[in-house]
Amino acid sequence: MQLTIAQLTERLTASYAELGGINHLDGKNLPSKRAIALITMNLLRLLFPGFFDQKPVHSSRIKEETSALVEVVLASLEREIRKSLEYRPPAGLAAREAGPMAHDLTLRFLGGLPRVRELLQTDTEAAYNGDPAALSKEEVIVAYPFIEAIALQRLAHQLYREGVPLIPRIMTEWAHTNTGMDLHPGAKIGSHFFVDHCTGTVVGETTEIGNHVKMYQGVGLVAKSLSAGQKLRGLKRHPTIQDHVTIYAGATIMGGDTVVGEGSTIGANVFLTASVPPHSLVVQEAANVKVMSKRDARAE
Repeated sequence: MQLTIAQLTERLTASYAELGGINHLDGKNLPSKRAIALITMNLLRLLFPGFFDQKPVHSSRIKEETSALVEVVLASLEREIRKSLEYRPPAGLAAREAGPMAHDLTLRFLGGLPRVRELLQTDTEAAYNGDPAALSKEEVIVAYPFIEAIALQRLAHQLYREGVPLIPRIMTEWAHTNTGMDLHPGAKIGSHFFVDHCTGTVVGETTEIGNHVKMYQGVGLVAKSLSAGQKLRGLKRHPTIQDHVTIYAGATIMGGDTVVGEGSTIGANVFLTASVPPHSLVVQEAANVKVMSKRDARAE
């Protein structure tokens, strides 16, 4: 016997009543993930004019085109920030308060874009100078997923610092989906940052990264234990990486008390849970690897 639309509807609505923890009914209007994705793309166009556009951008029209794009972003981002402020736990703001605050926050955020561009200039230089496979800085911007990931993290970090809920995570998770790189908006990241190959990198909320840090794929800067759950909120849970540190592929560095001293190198696949002094070399002891011919292997 096939189920009818009425029966399917009845089953789902019964589930809504029983499993209320994953409903959002009769509550505040939440920010739209689709709208934020569009805002994110427009922000990339503002940060890198001519790189994320489908047509050439001419310097003779840069003011007009920038003004039009800023107007679009201002209106759409202000609307989503207002929703976030009305929702903000534990008690959202009333609409009469959230509206003016959202406007001020959006203007302040857009006013900070030149500073974000300054940092992204250093990240682009670090990527180009640090990768002999890079043909040009233009290739780094249009082809390296790292640039998109760090650009959105730096943008989201500004909103995170302003106490805007939801939107910073939506932005960085959009970047995570597109790049394979998971950078929490709360992480503090210095200038000249570069992650080669990008994929599988995880940087936790309370991580602090200095200037001129280079990492490779699969690096995790994570917390030691999350068993305490929400009791750890607001505490320093993730490591501090000082200036001029290199971390090779697959390394995991854990804990809020862990500090990697400046100028250090962390080798591939190292599992580190304690601080190391400046200018250290930390390597994983070689595993026992046996090499033989296939003929000898079959004979055993």
